[in-house]
Amino acid sequence: MSGVDTRSGTVSGPRQEGRARPVRVVVWYRAPEGEDEAVQAAYHGISQAMAGTPGLLGNELLRSVTDPSAFAVMSHWEDFEVFNRWERGPSHQTTTAPLVPYLGKAPDRHFELYEVTAAY
Repeated sequence: MSGVDTRSGTVSGPRQEGRARPVRVVVWYRAPEGEDEAVQAAYHGISQAMAGTPGLLGNELLRSVTDPSAFAVMSHWEDFEVFNRWERGPSHQTTTAPLVPYLGKAPDRHFELYEVTAAY
């Protein structure tokens, strides 16, 4: 079961038969005109810096099939608790800072088509 403890702000992840399940985290990015390579370079640098992060199973850089300036990074984590611990940790913001200028928002449609551009 998952939920939010409104008293503490703690979020618990999904569980199945008492075991934590893997989670996927998707973050959307948008490359200004002419900055596609900068987004990709930032992704590669971050991925290399995060190699060996406990609980991180891998990640992919996705590029929209219909809008070449739209990207998403989908990371794969052992479970929600591991991701949450990393996200709240001291290295999260400094490690992911190179992609912050390109943060976007979720597409306005119910679905989006992406092709895998790179994966770690």
